[in-house]
Amino acid sequence: MLMFTEKDFDVFTIEGLDPRMTGIRSTIQPKFQQLDNYFAEKLGEKLETEFFVHIAQHRRRTVYPPENTWSALSQKKRGYKMEAHFQLGIWPEYLFMWLSLIDNPKDEKEIAQAFLENPALFEQLNDDFYLSIDHTQPEIERLKEANLEKQLTRFRDVKKGEFQIGRIIRKTDDLLNDPEKAREYMLKTYEELLPLYQLAINLQQAE
Repeated sequence: MLMFTEKDFDVFTIEGLDPRMTGIRSTIQPKFQQLDNYFAEKLGEKLETEFFVHIAQHRRRTVYPPENTWSALSQKKRGYKMEAHFQLGIWPEYLFMWLSLIDNPKDEKEIAQAFLENPALFEQLNDDFYLSIDHTQPEIERLKEANLEKQLTRFRDVKKGEFQIGRIIRKTDDLLNDPEKAREYMLKTYEELLPLYQLAINLQQAE
């Protein structure tokens, strides 16, 4: 079974767009594919639906190498950002497993309001959950320390507002030395986010 190692994080030290993309394609993307196939199957069984795997290709980049990379699980076969989706990705310092609502997703105001009206769905999450409000930046905030109402209100009212919630695994975490345990931690993260995911996706698929 494939799992991330120090070598994957080191890809982001490679200079130049083409050399770094070669590293991403050869070392990171095969792990995305294998892990996401597993998560798609498990989550699909739980929700009695089909998830499709999308792996970021960074095709729009012409000069600057990507500072992070990611993959997504979505019920959409083509594209994924218009709907709530799950992301598995890597920054130089950590892996992330997000429930992701980015780039002006469909019905974002309604989703933000539904999240605001259901604080219990957040309260039941463990202390090691984090928020990200900008998918282009590595800065994150621990959920229990964040002003959740403020961040959800921003997501609702600011056109470029984003909302991501989930867990991370730092590159120095011993968990990565046990691939099976790490994979189950990732899956459990997504499973714990399913109530929020279902609330969002039900609004988006209502029409």
